[in-house]
Amino acid sequence: MSYVYVLKSLKNGKRYVGSTDLLPEERLKKHNYGSNQFTKRNGPFELVHQESYSNKTEARKRENFLKSGAGRKYLDKILEQK
Repeated sequence: MSYVYVLKSLKNGKRYVGSTDLLPEERLKKHNYGSNQFTKRNGPFELVHQESYSNKTEARKRENFLKSGAGRKYLDKILEQK
């Protein structure tokens, strides 16, 4: 199982979109620990959206879509409803 997840910075409201084979909650812990430069500078984060896929290829395709202009608009729309 692979996942696509969206994090929101509690510091400045920026979003981070990623994909992983780990559970999104486990990946969130690593990001909040500062596992990469973006999350180190913009954390802490909260998990605001996740999707599951049967394989890594499909998850990566969805991650790339969510990082596109149309994908950002989609996230804006669904996240405002939450």
